[in-house]
Amino acid sequence: MELTENERTLRQCKFLTALPVYNEASTVESVLNEVSRYCEHIVVIDDGSSDGTAEILSTRDDVVVLTHSANQGYGAALHTAFQYAADQGYDILVTIDCDGQHEPQRILKFVKMCIKTGADVVSGSRYLRSFDEDSPPPEQRRLINYQVTKILNQRMGFEITDAFCGFKAYRVESLSGIQLSENGYAMPLELWVQAACHEWSVVEVAVPRIYLDENRSFGDSLDDPVTRLNYYYDVMNRAFASLPSDCVRLKSMRIG
Repeated sequence: MELTENERTLRQCKFLTALPVYNEASTVESVLNEVSRYCEHIVVIDDGSSDGTAEILSTRDDVVVLTHSANQGYGAALHTAFQYAADQGYDILVTIDCDGQHEPQRILKFVKMCIKTGADVVSGSRYLRSFDEDSPPPEQRRLINYQVTKILNQRMGFEITDAFCGFKAYRVESLSGIQLSENGYAMPLELWVQAACHEWSVVEVAVPRIYLDENRSFGDSLDDPVTRLNYYYDVMNRAFASLPSDCVRLKSMRIG
C-alpha cells in the first residue's frame, strides 16, 4: 500500500511537539486533542499552573508532562522542552502555544519544511502573507514586533517578518550548540542572537494571525509598551555580551 504524504514525513524523521503551558485550563484539552491528530509524540511543560491545568493533564495518557513546581517563565519552559528533545533523541522539535492561537494542522508543514530545506529553524510568521481569517493585531504589539524584527534584520542579518511567533520547528542538533539563560517571555530574542552568532539558516512559514485575547497581560510592568520594549533591548544586549569571543561583531553590539 502506498504511503500517504503524512506517513512518509513521519518515517523520515523522529519529531516531537512541545507545548509550554501556564494556567491554560480553558484551552489545554481542546488544543491537545487537535495536536494529537497530527503528532504521535507530544510533551507538555506545565510551568507551575495553579488553575486546574495540572489536573486536566493528569487524565491524559497520550502526552508526556514535565512539571515545574513553580512558575519560572516562558523561556524556562522552552529550555525544558529543548533539553527533553535532545535527551530523547528527536531530530526535530516543533513548539506550539496552548492558547488556541496556533493551528495544529500546520505542524506537519513545519516538519516537512525543516526536512526539505535543511533549515536550523523554521519560524512561523503572521506577517509573511495574509489569510482570510486574520485578526487585526493590537497596534502596540504590532509596532513593537515591527521594531524588533527590523533590528534583527538590519543588525543581525536576518530576513524575517515576525520576531515573536512561537510556532516553530527546530533542528534538535542545532539547539545543542547554543547557550540560553533567559527564562522570561523574551527568551526567543536571546535565541535569535545565538542563531545569528552560529549562522543558523532560517526559513519562515506563513501562519494566520489569530488573536483570541487582545488584552492579554504580559505580567506586571511589562504591560507598559515602553517598559516591554526596553526589556527586549536588555535581553538582547545581555545576549550579545554573553556570546563567545569568536562572535566579534555581535559581541560588541548594543541596542537602544
